[in-house]
Amino acid sequence: MPMNSIVLDASAIMAVLNREPGAETLTASLLTHAVSSTVNLAEVQSKLVARGIDLDDAWTAALSPLADILDFTAEHAKTAGSLIAETRSLGLSLGDRACLALALGLQAPVYTADRSWKKLKLGIPIRVIR
Repeated sequence: MPMNSIVLDASAIMAVLNREPGAETLTASLLTHAVSSTVNLAEVQSKLVARGIDLDDAWTAALSPLADILDFTAEHAKTAGSLIAETRSLGLSLGDRACLALALGLQAPVYTADRSWKKLKLGIPIRVIR
């Protein structure tokens, strides 16, 4: 994994796919370094399939903004579970914490469309795209 990776959460991937406000922040240059957890890809896949998109087309779309996908490991699970104390008051989901666990493991910036993440102080850059 390149040292200059960026981590995208499901909301950032969806923003790119839907060309939502803030998606322009995730330039082609940045996306060449974009990674996501398998947990967040499951979330994106779920949203696309729920819209009626064909399973394979949804998966292709979910992968399209990313340079790589990374497995959710036992270490990520431990970190995600441990983040509940810092994130409970913000209402972050397991998927959100899985994304943060990956970013913490990589010591990489994380990109999200969820404004509540601005309040987190985890020792990694958190970039809110809108």
